[in-house]
Amino acid sequence: MITLISLMGPPICAATEPAANPAILKASESVEQERARAEADPQRPVFHFRPPARWMNDPNGTLFHGGFFHVFYQHNPFGDMWGHMHWGHARSKDLVHWEHLPIALWPSEEKGEGHCFSGCAAIDKSGKPFLLYTSVPPKAEDRPHEQWAAMGSDDLRTWEKHPGNPVITLDQSGAPRLGGAWRDPFVFRDAGRTFLVLGADLGEEAVIPIYEAPDGDLSKWVYRGILYRRPKSEVPFFECPNFFQLGDKWVLFYSPYRPVEYAVGRFDREKLTFTPEQEGKLDASDQFYASNVAFGPSGECILFGWVRGFPEGRGWNGCLALPRVLTLSTEGRPIQRPVPALETLRGAPLAIPAMGLNSESKVLPGLSGDTLEIRASFRPGSATAFGMRLRRSDDATRAVRVALVGKDLEVGGLRVPLEGSQRMDPIELWVYLDRSVLEVFVNGGETAITRVLSVPETDLGVELFAEGGIVEVASFEAYTLKSIW
Repeated sequence: MITLISLMGPPICAATEPAANPAILKASESVEQERARAEADPQRPVFHFRPPARWMNDPNGTLFHGGFFHVFYQHNPFGDMWGHMHWGHARSKDLVHWEHLPIALWPSEEKGEGHCFSGCAAIDKSGKPFLLYTSVPPKAEDRPHEQWAAMGSDDLRTWEKHPGNPVITLDQSGAPRLGGAWRDPFVFRDAGRTFLVLGADLGEEAVIPIYEAPDGDLSKWVYRGILYRRPKSEVPFFECPNFFQLGDKWVLFYSPYRPVEYAVGRFDREKLTFTPEQEGKLDASDQFYASNVAFGPSGECILFGWVRGFPEGRGWNGCLALPRVLTLSTEGRPIQRPVPALETLRGAPLAIPAMGLNSESKVLPGLSGDTLEIRASFRPGSATAFGMRLRRSDDATRAVRVALVGKDLEVGGLRVPLEGSQRMDPIELWVYLDRSVLEVFVNGGETAITRVLSVPETDLGVELFAEGGIVEVASFEAYTLKSIW
């Protein structure tokens, strides 16, 4: 087990910023008060991104700017449960090691704001950084949601609310009568034009309206129509819609109060509508939620998501999933692979030679821990189930199974079909275990599943197994991973 030592130095708080304001100062001081307790929790992940303390949820405003990947995120600086939505902020050069920056957005209570909900970041035509987000009142009956903007310094460290807020309202000229809880703006560009989509509802339909900034001014938007719609009986709501081009296809991600779903297809540039050709779940678990994407300096698409499902009362709650390089298969399905820079966290490898298992288990005596990367491949034989047990107790009464059962994948008690996985021999498992977070990728990222674990901190063993017959362990290599903090 790793002993966590803080390498972050003195806390970065708004007091160091020239544009500090009382709201950010108060929020930063509250986070710092809980920092020591959060860092001391043995269940807290150590190579996943998380705030210094307190609550986080959706990643917002993910972008590459000025040589850094930036991530903003939904943040409650006053507790380890949802509430008081601010925007936290961090940056990274390699998507692995992160630098916490001052809180970026705060609810302007004097202007009737209770929360700064999710949104995006973009650079306007003059090079000015913008954050676009959903402004929410303290009480739902006070007013409908509105879309607001904030303008940032060149280094994105300080922000001020746009004087023309709100920049989009429900009574926008030409727009239909959308429900008042519309939210989560996302900016994309195509053929020199600048667009924005968000989640909304229209009667019995969940819809994604599309707006355009005709002259590239991110504070002036015109309603252009409905990009995509589904009956509410199929999709309750399009939370956190992401719409972007990947290769010659267009990709839509959305979070419908269940696992994140994707649709890959065609964007009609004349009608401004989207037609799916391939659909499915982005991650099989609803503990991966509220996706967002950023494009790196070489055009690579990086996928972010919120890991949720942690208990309250520990001084922290929530982290980001490992950033994933996103591509599309020839069939149009998302392929997700953890960023290569994670290899810099590896300790010495532990490898075992190929071997067979016949209705038996094999404890790996040279391998134990709760911060591991494991790459293994199996050649299925007659076994009805096979794989590995992580966080195994010494008496073998407890463990977290990562198993292939027929053509299904079982991870931590959740069983899902290997949808789209064609290479069934061998089966490749790529596993990241970070204390209470487990991420599993199958066959090069064709299938992904994220799980939050509740396991005694003393359970650290690793075991390979086969049930009901024979399996060949074709390869197995494991590493202990270091803390990024």
